[in-house]
Amino acid sequence: MVRKVPTPCPGCQQLRRELAKLRADFQAQIQTLQTTIHNLQEQLAAARKDSSTSSKPPSSDIVKPPKQPPASPEQPRPPGGQVGHEKHERTPFSSEQIHDSFDYRADVCPDCGHALRPTGFGPRVIQQVELREIPLWIEEHRQHEGYCPCCDKVHYGRLPAIVQHGGLLGPNLTALVAYLKGVCHASYSTIRKFLRDVVQLTISRGQLAKVVAKVSAALASSYHELLERLPHEESVNVDETGHKNQGKLF
Repeated sequence: MVRKVPTPCPGCQQLRRELAKLRADFQAQIQTLQTTIHNLQEQLAAARKDSSTSSKPPSSDIVKPPKQPPASPEQPRPPGGQVGHEKHERTPFSSEQIHDSFDYRADVCPDCGHALRPTGFGPRVIQQVELREIPLWIEEHRQHEGYCPCCDKVHYGRLPAIVQHGGLLGPNLTALVAYLKGVCHASYSTIRKFLRDVVQLTISRGQLAKVVAKVSAALASSYHELLERLPHEESVNVDETGHKNQGKLF
């Protein structure tokens, strides 16, 4: 026996069509809202990591971070990392880098005097870096002279090229001066004080200027090569931090 399915009335059919349309509209709206929420979450995450909490340049900030109010005696600004700053932990020194190590053990409980037994866990480690005496290495290069009676001339022993072009400062110390001047934008007076007080080397500002000029001349070819190639690169990372050079702001 075949059961006959009753034919729905026209009103019911219209209601079903309207419900199906409403369901499709709701699903489309939900999809749009989900996409909007996802985009806002990405923008919020990027805004939290801005130039004030990371090494990103200020131009990459989606939303400029609000300036913190100036410190006051009633509510001073706390030292160290500020709110929103991403935490960074330094990688511990390897065992090959450690020059000396010390072990401290607690044998007796400081509260009751009972003997302590090992827990089996590893020790708490504190690594401390200290500055020892300045590792200056001073060399003296002597050029002995020899007389040629045939030419009636005096000749001197030939210096190695690294000594001939280096002058007073060796390669590492020359690189340090160039780093302080070029990367750290330190003045000649500041570099002179640093070498005098920290490295224990007294050197004039005029000599420092000659050292920097020598490094600039050595890097001139690489500088011009980059100057020609950079305009043709697809992307360039630019440091927007300004600095003064001979009183002019760059």
